[in-house]
Amino acid sequence: MSFSTLDIPISSSEPFTDYSRWRLVVDEDGRHSWTYLRTDEECAEWLQKPLDKFWMGLPTELPNLPPANTPLESARNGYEYYKHLQAHDGHWPGEYGGPMFLIPGLTIGSYITGIPFTHEERREMIRYLMNRANEDGGWGIHIEGPSTAFGTSLNYCAIRILGMSADHPAAVKARGCLHKLGSALAAPAWGKFWLSVLNVYEWEGNNPVPPELWVLPEWLPFHPHRWWIHCRMVYLPMSYLYGSRFKAKETDLILSLREELYTRDYYSIEWAGQGNNVCKVDLYAPHSALFDGLNVILAQYEKCSLPPFRRAALARVYDLIVTEDDNTDFQDLGPVNKMMNLIVRWYVDGPESVAFKKHRRRRADFMWLGKEGMMMTGTNGSQLWDIAFISQAIVESGLAIEESNRASCVKALEWLDQAQIKGNSMHFGKDYRHQSKGAWPFSTPSQSYTVSDCTAEGLKAVLYLQEHLDFTPKLISKQRMHDAVDVMLSLQNSDGGFASYELIRGPQWLELLNPAEVFGRIMIEHNYPECTTSVLTALAIFRKYHPEYRAADIETCLQKAIKYLHRAQQPSGGWVGSWGICFTYAAQFALESLSLVGETYETSEHSRKGCEFLLKHQRGDGGWGESWESCATLEWVEKEDAQVVQTAWAVMGLMYAKYPHPEPIERAVKLVMSRQLPDGSWAQEAIEGMFNRTVAISYPNFKFSFTIWMLGKADSYLKQLKAAKGHLVDTSRD
Repeated sequence: MSFSTLDIPISSSEPFTDYSRWRLVVDEDGRHSWTYLRTDEECAEWLQKPLDKFWMGLPTELPNLPPANTPLESARNGYEYYKHLQAHDGHWPGEYGGPMFLIPGLTIGSYITGIPFTHEERREMIRYLMNRANEDGGWGIHIEGPSTAFGTSLNYCAIRILGMSADHPAAVKARGCLHKLGSALAAPAWGKFWLSVLNVYEWEGNNPVPPELWVLPEWLPFHPHRWWIHCRMVYLPMSYLYGSRFKAKETDLILSLREELYTRDYYSIEWAGQGNNVCKVDLYAPHSALFDGLNVILAQYEKCSLPPFRRAALARVYDLIVTEDDNTDFQDLGPVNKMMNLIVRWYVDGPESVAFKKHRRRRADFMWLGKEGMMMTGTNGSQLWDIAFISQAIVESGLAIEESNRASCVKALEWLDQAQIKGNSMHFGKDYRHQSKGAWPFSTPSQSYTVSDCTAEGLKAVLYLQEHLDFTPKLISKQRMHDAVDVMLSLQNSDGGFASYELIRGPQWLELLNPAEVFGRIMIEHNYPECTTSVLTALAIFRKYHPEYRAADIETCLQKAIKYLHRAQQPSGGWVGSWGICFTYAAQFALESLSLVGETYETSEHSRKGCEFLLKHQRGDGGWGESWESCATLEWVEKEDAQVVQTAWAVMGLMYAKYPHPEPIERAVKLVMSRQLPDGSWAQEAIEGMFNRTVAISYPNFKFSFTIWMLGKADSYLKQLKAAKGHLVDTSRD
């Protein structure tokens, strides 16, 4: 199919649609989708709520609150605002954007398979791409990154598919940037793949992605089931489309893109030599000599592959794609493999198949409308992750027991109840999945993937809401809590650490076969300080309430986890975070977990070094500000300005460690309070999350959960220091 060319304004500062007509729909276990109302009658019947307005950047019209004079009053004002963003089912919806290689998969997959977008969706996706373009006209791997051949080549295709003309100033500028970066020829492997599927790049210019890997003996150390789950679930459909040499049907747009993406004639390019042509700006993980050597062998194999073997491999891959779709109700692990699977099911099952229609419906789960336009999110949301933190925050801050907040707490607990995964995956035993009965997912239970730290934070939230409070119903039984503990204990690796989704299955040397160039540490699971500490704290809190269940196993697990955490601490005193930015994020988790086994600033060298590391990076204004680049360089990189979220993380760490001196905490508290707006909210600052060392991702709900948590906790903590030290601690605004 083809989309008509749209008349797009030069400036993208104002919405391209009437934002008063958009509504967020929340249904089916926390599923999100946006709809556009076309008549005044519909708008009058279905009024916008503060929740809709907030995420679109419109005035919420919520009242200003009395100025806060103490940290607790500031936390109370923050939660008074944030309650208005809680959905009717109890969770807090939110944006989960940031990566700039997702909209291209959405648009390319939709274009190829004939799934239309509404006129309004097209216009707002174009506006989002215009707003997220860098000054040079290109796009990076994420919204704060420099322009890359990866981001620019794919997003240029996306914006043209969506209806921007080639002579629009934004397209002209983007094309000029791409050509300076080496044209689409210099795109990394994932870029080359999507361009090949779109039929604007030849398959001969790709490094091989043979489906035959999936029919090799599973005992081999490099069999794909040993890869990290995100890697294997992307390369699964990628290998099917590569092995089939799938290409979109030629259209006028595709023929035009073949001219626009390159600085030389498309039909004269020597494609076979382009596999390792990657722009220097993109190149984070260069190929190893081992990987390049294997590619030479595989390229020769591709010239003489046996058709029966190839057909058997494609059949095996297709079967695994079907199991992934079934297991996740066609949401799939994430947006990248979702759109690849969608193409495969359209190609194999047909456009009228039930499978393709289910895929088509689930596409909306990943489309989120924000202030800058419509994006594709990093999963179908971060529902569990966000509700787990704010649930703990309101209990630890003391806000939960206030009468005005009790209904909100009950609704949160009800959502956590339905969000727990009640059984193993549909195809458990043949889908290479870890057990999931008792786990909590990152987003929704229908997405269904076990995640170690999500299970831990979900259980902690339940324990806080259900066991710590006396007014909430007992919705989650002891047996279901035991199931969660069983899952967590099953995920500990032999060295005491915890990875993300599964046990570490492959040898470390598999990282030498990283084919993606733009990401780090993607081939196998790795232990993470954050995942380890989330599980450690969850088990430590669980045994306080339920000391009778698997006490010896939990004690052994905690001791091994603490030893891992000690080893993971850098000589500087910090821990490297992999899922948030970066040292401040990991320090909060690490210092909390140490404290729960009795290691504090006064009693533990590890805790003391962690605190001193944080204090060394406190800024003159009292805050902390760390760049996403810390995750890529593995060294602290200072941000231009202090960030309220990172400041909250740092102070939480200090308080968990029982840091005895009030002054650094006071200064940080005053900074966060000074940034609070009159209505109780905080403005969005820099991006908060990270994955694979190079891709920053947004967690905008963090500016509520962690600030409220820190302020409420600081109020009582500073009072305790005052009582202990016998001097006045000033926690008011200047």
